[in-house]
Amino acid sequence: MVNKRQIEYILAVLREGSITAASKKLYLSQPALSQAIKQAETDLGVALFDRSTDPISLTYAGQRYVEAAQRILDIDRNLRTELAESSGEVHGRMRLGLSKQRGLQILPLVVPEFSRRYPYVSLHLVEHGSDTLERLTAEGECDISLVTTSRKSNRLHYVLIESEEVVLMAAKDTALARETPDGQPVNISRAEGERFVCMSSGHSVRTIQDRLFERYHLSPRILMETDNMEVAKQVAALSGAVMLIPRVYVIQDKSLSGLVQCHPILDNDYERHFYFCYRKGMRLTKYMEDFIRIVCEKLEVPFSLPGEDEPEPEPVPHHVRPTGE
Repeated sequence: MVNKRQIEYILAVLREGSITAASKKLYLSQPALSQAIKQAETDLGVALFDRSTDPISLTYAGQRYVEAAQRILDIDRNLRTELAESSGEVHGRMRLGLSKQRGLQILPLVVPEFSRRYPYVSLHLVEHGSDTLERLTAEGECDISLVTTSRKSNRLHYVLIESEEVVLMAAKDTALARETPDGQPVNISRAEGERFVCMSSGHSVRTIQDRLFERYHLSPRILMETDNMEVAKQVAALSGAVMLIPRVYVIQDKSLSGLVQCHPILDNDYERHFYFCYRKGMRLTKYMEDFIRIVCEKLEVPFSLPGEDEPEPEPVPHHVRPTGE
């Protein structure tokens, strides 16, 4: 009742939010994709998509279909992985999700060692913010992802690499900095009158910021949005603005000395930790495990993998170095 091509088409429509957008990604005409989806629904005897919503959404039957389809793809992928490893082959392609900032830190350290061990394994980078990467990993578009977030998806394994603290960084010439000693915890509402430099939507820091703004009903002035943390902190420091940022990004940057101060945020119970994640049910290849092992070696943190049914431990504080998306 299902085949891999149908699965590919249905997952693409779900991922892209419309048949039109999915047809472009699949290099199919929109009528051809529509017909293929209708044929799948006819074969199954149920509607898979609710076409009245925007973006298009799954019916209950469609949800069950996608759950089964993911398991089918995992079985196929796991079998291929097991057969390849049993024959001693070390060829492959790893789809790695990470942010651009994380890539700047991780890839120069890790890729030389990884390519030496696995010269015939290619890396395909999927560069997005953590929220997007979690979704893409759960949907099977990434094999493993390096994300800075809190554990949200029950479809993913999260393995803690490092912990981070998000603080409010204020330029020295802001009213907040003039009125509050450096390091003193503040409620986010204290910065309502300041201009904010923000990370782009999909970035984990932006997610924390938006939740805090919603909690305290804040609508501060936004000076700029960017997906580049390095640009954001320099603009905030030199433009008399504030921003939410991992503390380590400030204390490790000597160019910010004397220009900014940092304040822990009161009532901030939104976690942000650095994990690698992968979909439950997916068998990691040896080279995927070794990639993460090399990451941990370079960051000087312990490496371990959970069993499929093991509960994953709560994050615990760890030695923190500049890791940030």
